[in-house]
Amino acid sequence: MQRALERRGIPTVSLTVALDITEKIKPPRSMFLPFMMGHHFGVPYHKELQREIILEALEHMVEAKESGEVKFPDFSWTKARKEGIAIKRSLGLK
Repeated sequence: MQRALERRGIPTVSLTVALDITEKIKPPRSMFLPFMMGHHFGVPYHKELQREIILEALEHMVEAKESGEVKFPDFSWTKARKEGIAIKRSLGLK
């Protein structure tokens, strides 16, 4: 789908947590996130992290020089999870 959108002149960036698969299929642009499978935007309730991920992806969409380029932003699953737990507690959720 990403290639079809790109052929129509619409730039795209793929968010991935599976680097091995991404390296095999080589989407036009992608960003690897070192998170658990299914957690492409980090953890629930962590709006700031989710915003940062979106901004990094948009930046990569503009700055990528070559097709197939993968960006490796400085995010950490351990940090995201720890912050997510604190946010959840501050909201009074279990």
